[in-house]
Formats: sequence, C-alpha cells, structure tokens
Amino acid sequence: MRICAQAVADYLKQMDLASRGLIVGYDTRFASEDFASAAAEVVAGNGVKVYLCPKATPTPVISFGILAKKAGGAIIITASHNPASWNGLKYKTESGSSASPEVTAKLEKHTSHTISTSKINQMPLAQALEQGLVQYLDLAPIYFDHLAKLIDLNELRQAKLKIVVDPMYGAGIGYFRTLLSDGAIELSEINSERNPLFPGIRPEPIEANLAKLSATVKQQRANVGLALDGDADRIGIIDENGLFLTPLQVFALLCLYLLEIRGERGAIVKTITTTSMLYRLGEIFNVPVYETPVGFKYVAPILIAENGLIGGEESGGYGFRGHLPERDGILGGLYFLDLMIKTGKSPSQLIDYLYSKVGPHYFKRIDIEFPQGKRQAITNRIKHNLPQSIEGIKVANVDTKDGFRFVLADTTWLLIRFSGTEPVLRIYAESNTQARVERLLELGRELAGV
Repeated sequence: MRICAQAVADYLKQMDLASRGLIVGYDTRFASEDFASAAAEVVAGNGVKVYLCPKATPTPVISFGILAKKAGGAIIITASHNPASWNGLKYKTESGSSASPEVTAKLEKHTSHTISTSKINQMPLAQALEQGLVQYLDLAPIYFDHLAKLIDLNELRQAKLKIVVDPMYGAGIGYFRTLLSDGAIELSEINSERNPLFPGIRPEPIEANLAKLSATVKQQRANVGLALDGDADRIGIIDENGLFLTPLQVFALLCLYLLEIRGERGAIVKTITTTSMLYRLGEIFNVPVYETPVGFKYVAPILIAENGLIGGEESGGYGFRGHLPERDGILGGLYFLDLMIKTGKSPSQLIDYLYSKVGPHYFKRIDIEFPQGKRQAITNRIKHNLPQSIEGIKVANVDTKDGFRFVLADTTWLLIRFSGTEPVLRIYAESNTQARVERLLELGRELAGV
C-alpha cells in the first residue's frame, strides 16, 4: 500500500496536481481503514494535503468529493463487488472518474520506480494531522446537498412506498435511510452492519446474491427492493413480486426516465455487454448511442466529451449528467424510485411499459471459472469456429473489440469474453424470449468448450 501511495504522490507531482490535495477513502472490508491511514501517511509525507474520510464511505461520495474540493484525485481502498478475501486500491482522477489506461500506465511506472529505489516518504498520522497535512473530512453532507439539486428529495420522502434496502454489509449502509427519512416512506434495511466476511453473499447486486432481499420484499409486501454493492457504485432492483430486474432492464428504464419523464436529451453511452433496447430508445427520442468495451474507464471519457446524458454497464453501474462521469448506485436508486412515483407504476408494470415501446428483451449472464492456462486454447477454439448463423438466423456482425460478440440479423446477440478482474469466462445473451437466451448460452459454452 505504501509503495502504491508513493507512486500516486509522484504522479500528482508529475501532473502538477499535488497542490490540489488528495482524498483518501475506504469501504467496510477488513483493515480498509488501516490501509487508508497508511496511504495518507505516505501522501502527506510527500507534502501533499490529504482529506481523509473518518469512516467507511461509498465510492461515488468520494468521487463527488473530488469535484467539490477541486482535489487532484482520490485513493479509495475497496474491492467493490469482489469476494470477501479481496481488497484493493482504486484511483480516481481529478475529474472524479476512474483512471484511464494512460493514467494507470503512469501509476504503474511510478510504482516500478518506487520498488527499484525503495524510497518511500512517510509521516506518522498524528504528526500529519497536527501539521494540517491530513484533515479528516466527512464528505456525506456535501454529497447530500448536491443530490438535493438533482432530484426533489422532499417529494420522494412523501411517497407512500414501502422499500427494503440491502447495502450488502458495505459502505452504503444508512445512505437511503438518511436521504428518505422524515416522510411517508417506510424503509427497512437488511445486511446493514459492517461484516467484512459478507456472510452468505458476495457483495455484488446480482440475482444469485439477492435471495434474502427478494424474500424480505415478499414477506413485507414491499413495493421495491434496492441493493447496493460493497462500495455502493452499483444498484440492483427487486420488483414487488420478489423478482430480480436485470441490469439491462434497469439501464433501459433509467434512460426512459431521463428521456421521457424528465424530458432531457443527450447521448447514451453503453458498454458492449448492455442492451440493444438502448438503440431503439435512441431512435425513438432521437439521441445518439455510443458503445465501448467493458469498464467505466471507457464510458467516462465519452460521457465527458459528448456531455452524455447517461452511461452504464451490465454490472449495474450507471453515471448521470450533472453529477459524475462515474457510477453511482445511490443516485441510480433514487432515480428509479422517482420513476415509480412519477408514473404510478410498480417495477413489473414499468417493464411492461418499457416493452410496449421497444419490444420484449430478455437477458442472462453465466460465469464459468477456468484454469488460467486454458485461456489461449479457449480463445483459439472460438476464433477458428466462428458461426455463420445461429438457429437459422444469419450472424450479421462479429465484434472482437472485447471478446467475441455475435450479433444476429434480428438484433439478438451472444457474447463470450474473459473477465478483466477474475479467472472467469463470462457468457452473455439477449433475445426476445428467455428460452432462446438459455439456448444461446448453451451454444456459447459449446463454442468455448467449457
């Protein structure tokens, strides 16, 4: 951690950002606060002012803090949605977005230099606090004030909704409760204490991890369930019947909310793993749709360059204009609630309404662990067996910018790609029936030989 923190300090100086200071934050994982303190001691030891979060803080809150404080960037100690045994360092740039490959390359170069020289500047935290080089700063109030400018929180609070929130033992604990309290909303939380083991779940808001939330929504007869991942930059939705809405459905509904309910216009930025429904919405509302490889580090630059309305990815992360060129599960959840209130529709009714505009779209992803040594063999197998048609329908396009994606003439698609963070092969499919999606996934397995 100290080596990486030294690299960040060197990067800030190289880019003339050191005078703006650095935010250091962390999530609820094991020893996150200790890693954050170690990073703060090193950055301060290099003469760079540090704003240190005094408690576990969601990634989007820290990202917005960069903009609010005009800081040079942020170190965030988190492993986001990954297993309990993981932890990691996220670096956020002065724009509040994820580090681009170019920034990452510079950080890696500084890290290598630090390793080779063994030179790490460091100042004890107590001394840094006394000298004012480290300052504790709770970013939540600044973030809450900003959200109040984006959405009418008073109107939300008066809605007669029953909501169950699952922060998945993560940094988002208590945020929806604070934002929506003192009104008509009935809100309860599950998995709302810090537990670095994430017992019984992995802190990723996908269907496999939300059985407890689904059961609680049904038991309490709630209107909706909201789940946040470990650092609260992703959102998962459970409908009033306890059924999971796929991130593709949620992305399309958030686009519909901004375009139709709020009457806004602007580019939609999607990764290749997200839904073709967005192209149809782009046609209906006459807005451009841009597509990128997987990862918000590819989405953010286009959001910034095009003043994009919304950007999103299949993992449940969505970023919004006027806020951050970065994912925010908390704001995504508030916008979804506002969509329910403004339309008077339940989540399942919203899906029906969406399909009335763009046609039915069903989606599923499967993850398959594989020995790392077989990666090239899997790639070669697919490359040498590219199908010309699938189920009698011509493959109109083969996209290889991030894995192998086969787009059929009827806009159905199948994608096979390796995870960028785990030894996992992911297979995705979207089509007009769930049965067809299942058949496509099996075909994907056959193509990959797994």
